[in-house]
Amino acid sequence: MKFEDVEHIFNRALKFSFSKKKMLFLFPVLVICGLMLVFCRALAVSAGQWVVLSLTFLPVFLSSGLLLSAGVVLARVYHHEVKMIPLSFKKILSQSWELLIGVSYLTFPLMLVYLFLWMLMGIFYLLKEIPALGDVLGVVLAFGPFLLVLGSLVLSFFNLFILFFATPHIALNSRLKLKLAEDVYRRFSQNLFSNLILFLLGIVPLLLIVGILSLAAFLTGVNFFMKTETLAIALQWFFIMIPFCAILTPGILFFFNFAVESYALMQKKHSHV
Repeated sequence: MKFEDVEHIFNRALKFSFSKKKMLFLFPVLVICGLMLVFCRALAVSAGQWVVLSLTFLPVFLSSGLLLSAGVVLARVYHHEVKMIPLSFKKILSQSWELLIGVSYLTFPLMLVYLFLWMLMGIFYLLKEIPALGDVLGVVLAFGPFLLVLGSLVLSFFNLFILFFATPHIALNSRLKLKLAEDVYRRFSQNLFSNLILFLLGIVPLLLIVGILSLAAFLTGVNFFMKTETLAIALQWFFIMIPFCAILTPGILFFFNFAVESYALMQKKHSHV
């Protein structure tokens, strides 16, 4: 893998990240994901610590299936754009409809694992409430919640891994293969370093955008939001979420574009080996 090849696919993925049609398609999807986040934040306003912790990660797993389905469509559109093949969003959606239904369930096991971790976390919160022994158990068993939160973060990161590596495999094949996990693992293990570098190049711009937007939203919430009832807080976050999603849209498009480019580059590399 040469630097010139990576530079070329990076620039091309960036070039096609500002397509109006794709932005108009992706923006409503991000708004739906944002609504789930706003809803969870509103529920967490006056909830207990255990519920707040669960509602912090839950939107990630609820959104991942929707983003994976959208990513498959966007990857197919990008493939047409790069090949300069005339495309129709309506035609691609109609051809991908059955596939998208199956794809949306791929992230369901991760949500089940997360719910299991959340239930285990509840046990530690219950142990803390035991009279007399609760404080001692909370100190001695502090490693348990740490490992469970770490597990939730790893699952969230694994969601990004699936979106980057699985989306091109699904989009550029005519149907959803049962050995998808095996194909993705084989591609990743054949050249671990190159795949990790490509993944970082695809995810760093997105994380940078999300970080800046999140910081701006946090500072706005601290300095401007009215500390009123739950509904008002939810509405404030809702109206911030709309421009948040609009600015984030090109970053998501680049992520999926670069995922397709990385897949094609690695396929080309292995075909010459």
